[in-house]
Amino acid sequence: MLLDDTICAVSTPPGEGGIGIIRICGKDAVRLASALFRARVRGDISAQASHTIRYGSIVDPETGDMVDEVLVTVMRAPATYTREDVVEINCHGGMLPLQRTLALLLKQGARMAEPGEFTKRAFLNGRIDLAQAEAVMDVISAKTELAHRAANEQLLGAVSREIGALREDLLSLLASVEAGIDFPEEDIVTPGGKPLAGEISHLIKRVAELITTHDFGRILRNGCATAIVGRPNVGKSSLLNALLKQDRAIVTDIPGTTRDVLEEYLNINGVPFKILDTAGIRHSHDLVEQEGVRRSLAAVKAADIILFVLDGSQPLHPEDSQVLESVKHKQTIAVINKSDLPRGIEHLDTPSRQVAVSCRTGAGLTELKDFLAGCVLQGSIPARDHSWAINARHKKELEQARSSLERAHESAAGLQSPEFIALDLRAALDSLGLIVGATHTEDILERIFNSFCIGK
Repeated sequence: MLLDDTICAVSTPPGEGGIGIIRICGKDAVRLASALFRARVRGDISAQASHTIRYGSIVDPETGDMVDEVLVTVMRAPATYTREDVVEINCHGGMLPLQRTLALLLKQGARMAEPGEFTKRAFLNGRIDLAQAEAVMDVISAKTELAHRAANEQLLGAVSREIGALREDLLSLLASVEAGIDFPEEDIVTPGGKPLAGEISHLIKRVAELITTHDFGRILRNGCATAIVGRPNVGKSSLLNALLKQDRAIVTDIPGTTRDVLEEYLNINGVPFKILDTAGIRHSHDLVEQEGVRRSLAAVKAADIILFVLDGSQPLHPEDSQVLESVKHKQTIAVINKSDLPRGIEHLDTPSRQVAVSCRTGAGLTELKDFLAGCVLQGSIPARDHSWAINARHKKELEQARSSLERAHESAAGLQSPEFIALDLRAALDSLGLIVGATHTEDILERIFNSFCIGK
């Protein structure tokens, strides 16, 4: 990727809308836009003040034909998203005016932006670090207010400050160890033995605390995977429809109607849930149903929470016990359906979490939702005053840093040569640097920014 060329892209979603925006970024952004823009009031945007908007038209310079009536915003470096000159052309929403304007810009010498290239330039130009760049996509894809707040905290630098503080303390410790190695004749007092091991142990504890936020971060970004399981015809699909308040799944009196895993997202008290309606789990000679059961068991394995549905109007069935056996190692809530009918289940020892509902009347659904949200909020949010959490890439680097620190701790406690300790401390520092981009490789940048939409 070249940083001395000028890029452009449509920054609004495809389809029809009130406004469609084309973003241009680079040293020639103003010049290229000026070649196409004709202001209704005399004046050229090349002399336009930064962060101002002008009304006019986009005109094909070869034919003189008007393409669209637009507003053009000029933003001059360095006070822009990328710290380069940026021009945004606000067209009428619709693919034709946007595509025609984009084609004219490309003809003038601009290049189509790669996925995430605007944000990548913001990182490479030092406006944001790598953790903040990743937060941009989290803001865009947030499914709940809590997820949005967490993404905004990361975008404002909450994760970066935590990692930065860790790196500063680690760097100070490393400098003191290396000082004794590089200048032995200076009689520099350097930490060693138990005192050094104690300082490293404290760093390990701080890294471990950051790692614990990952599970909550995964739930915020992807939703808490919640599988609805049970034997056929106990009301699994009815429960999905009742939770969503829409007829998403087909419901019949015929057992085995659901043959595949249905997936829907649900916002419960600010927590995103990925609800998975599974096929009834039972032994079957039907090849299609067997595949449905296999997929159900795979969903159970991947789920964070299991909603084990029972027909409360009937006695416990042997197939119910078989299903319960398949989910006994998971966090399971027994949902006793058909509470509007006379109770048929006399006693249920496990699981300990049980909620009686009626999918027909809606009774108990609010209690079930509150119970689900409580499972996540009480069990996953760290006891600290923030909602941000690390992502999978951060977790991998933190685990690498922890491993390096543990080796350094072992060396310090064993009174080994400071050269070995310094080597592992340096490795931990590099791992932390990869999180914020203080150290980075091209393949890491490619993996991160290729997940972005074009135009951001």
